[in-house]
Amino acid sequence: MLSKFIKQVVFLFMTGFGTLGNIYVSVNYMFSCFRGPEKKPVHFILIHLAFTNIIILLAKGLPKTMADFALRNFLDDIGCKILIYLSRVARGVSICTSGLLTVVQAIIISPRASGWRRLRPQSAWHILPFFSFFWILNALIAINLIHSITGVRLNLSQLNNKDDYCYFMLESKTTKWIVLPFMVLRDAVFQGAMGGASGYMVLLLHKHHQHVLYLQNSKLLYRTPPELRAAQSVLLLMLCFVFFYWTDCAVSLFLSLSLAEKSLMPNVQNFLALGYATFSPFVLIHRDGLLPECLHAQWEKLRNYLLFFCSMSVKKFSVLQYCG
Repeated sequence: MLSKFIKQVVFLFMTGFGTLGNIYVSVNYMFSCFRGPEKKPVHFILIHLAFTNIIILLAKGLPKTMADFALRNFLDDIGCKILIYLSRVARGVSICTSGLLTVVQAIIISPRASGWRRLRPQSAWHILPFFSFFWILNALIAINLIHSITGVRLNLSQLNNKDDYCYFMLESKTTKWIVLPFMVLRDAVFQGAMGGASGYMVLLLHKHHQHVLYLQNSKLLYRTPPELRAAQSVLLLMLCFVFFYWTDCAVSLFLSLSLAEKSLMPNVQNFLALGYATFSPFVLIHRDGLLPECLHAQWEKLRNYLLFFCSMSVKKFSVLQYCG
């Protein structure tokens, strides 16, 4: 009973606070784009990543939370197909977007003499075609789920496993060997790019750190450029991604090889599947904290308007009192 209550609280927290955190981040960078004269490509990518995380949490976390609280099953066969398909596509888009984020940030902080500097996006709008490509690519890779998911309980011999309200039917080996290589190739390409770009950023940040130590020894003042602070945030975000992704892979492999039916491991796997979408916005909020600054600026504007209105009202009242 206690374990069930803990599971309910954990998944409710992850779905609710994760969704709010991603909305927070998306609003954060939308304000940054509207306020600044130049729209930064990294901000567009982070907004897209937050949007993708919201889809993952609502499509996968919300049904899971409702099932844990024993709420009525509102999903029919079509609803199951849509939600599971959306969550799988959004997960793939999240992997691709994270890889793009790391590569673009590495290009931005590369030295001017570097050849990578030529690949720097001239405008934030040049990033948008990548988003369309990611959605189309992952929609095609996950197309087999439309035929292998049902909301109707079938015979045990026809089922592979279940995802609370929805059930996965057994797929043919031909379908598996067609889809699996594309998934592995996608993950290998984008995570390879992510790893290479992350290593390059670590090297540049190390050189910057050595430069800062030299300036400090020379008693010269030096402020870290915002691009390097953003690179540190992206690296921390990628560490979060690597932890949840590879731990999820390890648990999935263990479950596929294990014969035990009753175990806490499926719940651990669901936790890991939602982990990156839940905690990644809070990594950015902790590192960047742009939204409080934006709200503070808006509050200062509102306060100035109120003070101006009050001063004008006082002057008008003084004039009327003098005339009277």
